[in-house]
Amino acid sequence: MNTLLAFLFVLGVLVFVHELGHFIAARRHGVRVLTFSLGFGPKLLKFRRGDTEYCVSAIPLGGYVKMAGESPDEVRTGRPDEFLSKTKWERFQILIMGPAMNIILAIVVMAVVLAQGAEVPVYQDQPPVVGAVVPGSPAEQAGIQRGDLILDVAGDQVDTWEDLFIAVGTRPGRDVPVTLRRAGRTQSVTVRPVGETRFEIGNIGVLPDINPIVASVIAGEPAERAGIRAGDVVLAVNGERMVTRTQLIEAISRNGGREIELTVRRDGRQQRIRTTPEQRGDRGMLGVYVTEPTRSFTPGPLEAIQLSVQRNIEFSGLIFRTLGGLLVGETSPRQLMGPVAIAQLSGESAQAGWIALFTLMASISLNLGLLNLLPIPVLDGGHILIMALEGVARRDFSMAVKEKMLLAGFVLLMMLMVTVIYNDLTRISWIERLMPWRN
Repeated sequence: MNTLLAFLFVLGVLVFVHELGHFIAARRHGVRVLTFSLGFGPKLLKFRRGDTEYCVSAIPLGGYVKMAGESPDEVRTGRPDEFLSKTKWERFQILIMGPAMNIILAIVVMAVVLAQGAEVPVYQDQPPVVGAVVPGSPAEQAGIQRGDLILDVAGDQVDTWEDLFIAVGTRPGRDVPVTLRRAGRTQSVTVRPVGETRFEIGNIGVLPDINPIVASVIAGEPAERAGIRAGDVVLAVNGERMVTRTQLIEAISRNGGREIELTVRRDGRQQRIRTTPEQRGDRGMLGVYVTEPTRSFTPGPLEAIQLSVQRNIEFSGLIFRTLGGLLVGETSPRQLMGPVAIAQLSGESAQAGWIALFTLMASISLNLGLLNLLPIPVLDGGHILIMALEGVARRDFSMAVKEKMLLAGFVLLMMLMVTVIYNDLTRISWIERLMPWRN
C-alpha cells in the first residue's frame, strides 16, 4: 500500500505540474480550455468552473489538457479562443510550457533536497585513482592495477569517481575502451562492465583508495573484548584489503565462530588485532557499527539553487547520452524503466524518508520534461517539430500527412512502452521465473 501511495503521489505531482504548464500558457494566450484531467479513461471525480471541466480519471498514468479547436479534425468555428486560431509562436509557448514546468520542478525540488545538507563520500569528487581491484572483476581481467589513474571511458573524460561510475554504469555488457595513467605513462585497455542490480548498472570492479571506519563499539561484544575502538580505520581482514563498509561487513559475516586478524590504523600507526566473530543465526557478528569516510555538505539557499541547476544540467547530459547510446546500441535497453519500476522505486524511497522520495521525484520530473521535448509526433516536442516544419515549408500540412506522422510517433511510443514494461516485469522475480527463455 505504501508503494502504491508513494507512486500515486510522485506521478500525480509530476502530471499535475506538467498539465498546469499547458493550462496556464493556454489561458494566458486566451485559449479556451475544455478539460483539465489527471489520468485517462473514465472520470472518477469532476467539477466545472467556467468553461473548464476539472477531473480525476481512472488510469493514473498521465493526464491531459483539452483545448478548444486543438485538433485539425475538429470542426473549427474560427473563434479567436481556439488553439489553432493562435499564431505558431503562441502555440509553441503553450506546448513548451508543460515540459518546462517539469524541468523547473526538478530544479526547485532538488534545491530543497540539497539545502537540507548531507553526508557525501569523500572520494566522490576526487580523481578516480584505483585503490583496489575486485578479484575476478572485469578490471582485473583487463589488467587494471591499484594506483592507476583512470582518465577516460569510451572517449568520455572522467575527472572524478562520480564521473567514472556514470560513464561505466551506462555501458553494461559492452566492450569499452578505458584510458589510464600508470607510473607516468598513458595506456589503453578494453573492459566489459557487468550489469548489476535489477537495473543493469555497469560495474568494472574498481574501488577508491579509502577504508571503512569503526563508528562505535557495543559494550560486552567481541570487538570490545579484543580492544577495537571507535575511530579505528580497518585496513584489512586476514590480509584482504578492506575498502568499503559492505566489504568489511561481509568479511565479518562469513567468519562466524572463526578467529580473524584485523589490521587497523590508530593514531597513525598500524596494529593487528585478533578476534572471533560470534555466530548468530547465519552470520558472524563483532558488535561494531561501521561507516565510510564522508564530508558534511550544507549549502545556503542560493548555493543550493546553483548546485541544483548544475546537477540538473549534468543529469540532462547523462539522459541524452543514454538516449544516444540506445540508438547506437551502446546502452542496454534493460536500463529503461516503466511505471512498475517507478512504483517500486517510489515505495523504496518513501521507506527511506522524504529526502529520498523528493530526490526521486526531481529525477523523474527532469526525465519527463526532457523526454516530452523529443521530436516524436504525439509528444509535445513532436507537435513543435511539425509546426517548425510547417514554418519552413510556409504552409500547413494536410490532415493526411499529419495523421501519418502522428501514427508513426504512436507506433514508436508503443514499442518503447512494450520494452519498458517487459523490463519491469523481468525485475519481478516470480514473474521472471515464468519466462523460460530467461532461465
